[in-house]
Amino acid sequence: MENVFEPKYVDYELSPYTGLTRESWIEAAEYLLSGIFQNIRNFEDPVVMPRKETKVTYPHSADAVWEFKAEYFEGLARSLFIAAPLIHIKPELVLNDICVRDYYKNQILRACTPGDSVYVGSYAECKRLSKDADPFRAFQQTVETCALVICLWMSKTEIWDTYTKEEKDLIADLLLAYAHGNTVPQNWRLFNMLDMAFLNMEGYPIDTDIMREHAQAILAYYAGDGWYRDGHSFDYYSCWAFNVYAPLWNKWYGYAHEPYLAKCFEENSNALMKTYADFFDEDGFTNMWGRSNIYRNAATSAFDGNMMLRDYEADPGLARRISSGSLMQFLGRGDFLYEGIPTLGFYGQFMPLVQGYSCAESPFWLGKAFLCLYLPADHPFWTAKENNGTWERLGEKEVKTTTLNGPALCFSNHKANGETILRSGKVVKNKTDVHGMWNYSKLCFNTKYPWESTPCGAEESAPYTCEESASYTCEESAPYTCEESAPHTCEESASHTCVESQQYVLHDVTSDTYDRANVTFWYGERDRVLYRRQFFGYELETECHWLQAINLADYTVPYGVMRADRIRLFRRPVELTLGAYGFPDNGTAIITREQEYDSGTARAVILTGKDFTGREKQLAMTIYDGWDMLKIINSTGTNPDSERSIVVYAKTARRNHNHYEQALLVSQVITKEELVDFTDDELFPIQRITYTDPQSKGGYGPVKITHKDGTVRVIDFDGIEGQLML
Repeated sequence: MENVFEPKYVDYELSPYTGLTRESWIEAAEYLLSGIFQNIRNFEDPVVMPRKETKVTYPHSADAVWEFKAEYFEGLARSLFIAAPLIHIKPELVLNDICVRDYYKNQILRACTPGDSVYVGSYAECKRLSKDADPFRAFQQTVETCALVICLWMSKTEIWDTYTKEEKDLIADLLLAYAHGNTVPQNWRLFNMLDMAFLNMEGYPIDTDIMREHAQAILAYYAGDGWYRDGHSFDYYSCWAFNVYAPLWNKWYGYAHEPYLAKCFEENSNALMKTYADFFDEDGFTNMWGRSNIYRNAATSAFDGNMMLRDYEADPGLARRISSGSLMQFLGRGDFLYEGIPTLGFYGQFMPLVQGYSCAESPFWLGKAFLCLYLPADHPFWTAKENNGTWERLGEKEVKTTTLNGPALCFSNHKANGETILRSGKVVKNKTDVHGMWNYSKLCFNTKYPWESTPCGAEESAPYTCEESASYTCEESAPYTCEESAPHTCEESASHTCVESQQYVLHDVTSDTYDRANVTFWYGERDRVLYRRQFFGYELETECHWLQAINLADYTVPYGVMRADRIRLFRRPVELTLGAYGFPDNGTAIITREQEYDSGTARAVILTGKDFTGREKQLAMTIYDGWDMLKIINSTGTNPDSERSIVVYAKTARRNHNHYEQALLVSQVITKEELVDFTDDELFPIQRITYTDPQSKGGYGPVKITHKDGTVRVIDFDGIEGQLML
């Protein structure tokens, strides 16, 4: 276990929430860079870091020479995100007996020199080495050229300006080839744009037609509220790519040469700033959501990008508070580093998160968060007093919900526990893409409960035993059970699984097949209820009427989210499960309770324990109408926070084909960041469920849910069919 970063310089007058200042960030950058340089033994060695894993990440084989070249470039360029602003501030910095400035100056030149052992390869060479016949093939090097030009700009005086004309031309030749070459038609276009913009600033000729084509395409991806579509789905690439690179492009090129496009990019960045702060929680924590989450707090770089604009609208004190909170979310943990470098994971090493396009050096993308160090010491980002925005204005049990229909994002700030919960839509994943569904298809993403991969059963032991008292019991009976985990074991594949955290899993009993929901349509919010639809095993060649589906309706409660979903089944018998968040298991007490309400009996399972850092945590799942039982599964190696974990889940079955059976599934998941017991009203808030149909099955018509505190929510799916969006 590595040491935890503890800043030596803090100022709780200027930064009442985190204590962190510009000096603290300089310390943090040096801390991370020291970990890198402890692995660089010689001045000539490239930035190739220890590789703990070899099956998922690249280089994928010894024959893939172009991948080794890409790894050299990725280590060099991404570590420069941390090093470049530090070089500008402390040009004489020495780590591991190596002058950091001189090291990077040398490595950059060698990376661009054909024949050198660390030459990263021209496009033509990579094409030849890969033997790929695709004329439109793109290579990883394009990504890293963009990181390189940003860092050359940040350390211009210390590195770029010290090269000779011949050396600059050598570097420019490599950059020009990738700038004008093939790219991926999504956020990658920005890499080409910044390459060209940098070269243009330095007097090199560029193809302005290529520049304009990429820029208009980037603008066309805009979906509203500051978010861009990057493929089928929306994720942090809107924040750490589009809303960082586009403002830089404005500064370098757009304002002067493409004023209309620049104006649009500026407006879009400012639109993001109107709501983006509420994407983080009361501690400034970043949510684990979408792909590439090994980049962690890079999500805060959108604030830095915004402040590069001529007319920015980010709140500097709030931006620094969030950036510092998110920084410490990761640097404040003892499992964050492996041999001095960020792990391939969200907290510690966590391979279910990692994609094949990453290598050991890929996590240095988080260095984008250090773009703030390029802002001068007298910039408002550093001089404004920290504030906590929405969190300072919310009442004790108040929830603020923000719904953005363009990117299909609904995020709620819960003052009662300080968490932010994200509910998303417009998700399309292949039905075999389990990894993609973990990243995007979860019903809720919680800043304090990062998503759990498919639970792998383990033997239940003493820490998981259920306590008994007069007010709650643990019975081995039909209503709900705390069972040995063996009956619930499941393989990690799309074709055979039984439980997922924050996901429905449908078991077709006839064919004995299991399906997750791989497509999520979005309707939006109506009368404080969010409506979506998920399809199980969705595929384009099958008419939607021949696909099992579920209509989703959910709304916030002070400590979490209440669900009232309606199944849309054409085929039975089936079994259905729904998991709560994965709960870190570092010694957990499990309690079961039940309580009568006007429409029946509600049942709950409560987990009480601590996460990896020792932080107190509680989770409770309550089931109402539509569910048969609550169960638990113990797992190992599937939770990003802790090696062991527990998933509470609900289960039910529909046995009779073409029969009118219970359609509505009502459940709640709530959490606390303390060990103060949940009250009865928190565990069992519903007093009455009133149906339209006389059979009280919820198959049609509005359903009124009345809470004990007088809150009423009407669940009405009528009218959503014609306005579902992908």
